[in-house]
This record gives sequence, C-alpha cells and structure tokens, in this order.
Amino acid sequence: MMKLQIPRDGCVLVGDGHKVLLLRNQGDEVHPNLQVEQELNAPDNPRTRLQGSDRPTRMVTTASQRSAIEQTDWHDLAEVQFAKDAVSALEEVCSHRQVEGIVIVAPPRMLATIRQAMPDAIAKRIIAEIDKDLTKIPVYEIERHLTGG
Repeated sequence: MMKLQIPRDGCVLVGDGHKVLLLRNQGDEVHPNLQVEQELNAPDNPRTRLQGSDRPTRMVTTASQRSAIEQTDWHDLAEVQFAKDAVSALEEVCSHRQVEGIVIVAPPRMLATIRQAMPDAIAKRIIAEIDKDLTKIPVYEIERHLTGG
C-alpha cells in the first residue's frame, strides 16, 4: 500500500483507456476525503474491421517487391485521444482553482500517453505517478489504496 499525503484541494486523476475519474481531496493531508469532481467515459469504438479499409495497402519497393503497410490501429488512436481529453479536463480543473498537488494513477501505457500530453505548467504540480488500474474500484477503496488508510 502507498502512503501518499494528498494536499487539501489536491487532484487525483484515475484512468485507463476507457474511463477517467478526476477526484478532489476535500479533506486534508492527514484525513483525505476524495470526491468525484468529474467522470469521463471514452466514446464507443467499433471493431477495427468496421473502421478504415478492408485490406492493408501494398507498397512497391525496389526490384518490384511488394510489401504490406501495417494497418492503422484505430483503438490505439482512440486511447491516445482519450488520454489527451483527460489531460484537457485536468487543465480545466487546475485553471479554475489553485491545485497544489496532482496524483496520476493509470496503467503504464496510459500513464506514458498522459505524460506526453501533459503541459509543463501542470506537470510541475505532480506529486506522484502510480502505474496501476484503479478505475474499477469504488472511490473509498482508491482513497485507502493511495493513503494506506
């Protein structure tokens, strides 16, 4: 278990490729009280075969050799866009109030995407990054998991 001290009005972003919770600490560092401030859900993403072309494009290389070009992974692109949307929502929260500390909780791949999309002004406020998927557990469990309470 972690032993984080999340400052009052601190923000916790808990997300994966499909759901993001923005939580606000309405308690203090000793007795946190995380409350849902905003919830984002990714739009439906149909199967790959229903998106894009049906066959990979072919490319002719030297000496008349043909090779296939890898098909676009629409699900990866959707997850990247969703991570950018989550960062935009976090930016919006931070612009409306003074957020002293931010905790990011996401699976490793989503965490990396969030890091890339994070502007420097917000990144300076990050106090912890945790590479776990906690989106499927209740908020009180997330609180307990982060603070060791």
